[in-house]
Amino acid sequence: METKRDYYDILGIERNSSADEIKTAYRRLARKYHPDVAENKAEAEIKFKEINEAYTVLSDPDRKSRYDQFGHGGIDSGINMGDFMGGGFGFGDIFSQMFDMFDLGGGRGYGGHSQNRPRRGNDLRYDMEITLEEAFSGIEKEFSIENYVTCGACKGTRTKDGSNPEVCSQCRGTGQVTQVTRSPFGQIMRTLPCDKCRGEGFVIKEYCPSCGGSGKQQRTKTLNINIPAGVDTGSRIRLSGEGGMGTNGGDKGDLYVVIFVKEHADFQRSGTDLYNIRQITFAQAALGAELTIETIDGETKLKIPEGTQCDTVFKIKNKGMPSLRNNKRGDLYVKIWVIVPQKLDDKQKQALKEFEKLTDNETQQRPDPGFLGKLKDALKKAIS
Repeated sequence: METKRDYYDILGIERNSSADEIKTAYRRLARKYHPDVAENKAEAEIKFKEINEAYTVLSDPDRKSRYDQFGHGGIDSGINMGDFMGGGFGFGDIFSQMFDMFDLGGGRGYGGHSQNRPRRGNDLRYDMEITLEEAFSGIEKEFSIENYVTCGACKGTRTKDGSNPEVCSQCRGTGQVTQVTRSPFGQIMRTLPCDKCRGEGFVIKEYCPSCGGSGKQQRTKTLNINIPAGVDTGSRIRLSGEGGMGTNGGDKGDLYVVIFVKEHADFQRSGTDLYNIRQITFAQAALGAELTIETIDGETKLKIPEGTQCDTVFKIKNKGMPSLRNNKRGDLYVKIWVIVPQKLDDKQKQALKEFEKLTDNETQQRPDPGFLGKLKDALKKAIS
């Protein structure tokens, strides 16, 4: 007579494990040894049956109690009248177990013949880097991705000759079989995955050699995307139906293109506003000037008033980035940086010394109306 393995050893858990720990262990092992994903399918089928049997017992409080007291003998003997009279047995437990027993997570169990229902493919992600100028104007980009397509040899049927798989003779295409056990009420029926077709409802004798029986092949696909003006780092653009392949006739997933805008040499961005730094000479700051300023889309004029101080910020309206939400544009902020000359000739030095004498006792006072005139005269002498 064949000796059955200990159910706790099968699931790799302790005898005092909680119900959640039992379910977690079952789901982990069921995913690992499911015949559809395991490499050694023959060995996986045996382990998969053991795992299901162990979980069937240990997930039910009454059966677990009898197993803990009497071992396999307490289970093989079925449900006794003491269980019924003590109120430990109910129809809710039976039907709950029937639907939960083969739950592999995410609604992928065999209950309700969900194994063969169409499933949507996975969503995919592609990261794309663009320049600030491209983000300003918007652009159409071409790019390539690796994705799966229907196998050209078998047309997705997974069979060697491209013919349709044969309907399973054991479950007649349902992917399920009924197991009957005895109880005080008579016979109790449980729905289990068909072991002949592994719950698929059909049998493939020879798998397609081109795709290995998966029904799909990896290919490089070229796509085009229209990037709207105003996108920023983190913006996502969805390409519907360009994601992973569905199964059992399910729809394809979507492809999400995530935008990353490169750092710019001249501009910094904050939302729709742009910032840059413009260097001017000491003379321009003191006397004033009209500057030609480079913006993201051309040139514009900026008037620098007399006496402009270092770190002064000027705002040029509507010269920033466009908004994705409306037709408005942000502003351009120009920060002034005054360059102090490091090398002066004798004539320039003498002019500055004369200027210093004119302002000697005024450094701690508010400049009088003639201050700028004195500065202009000194600078003109240095320049002439």
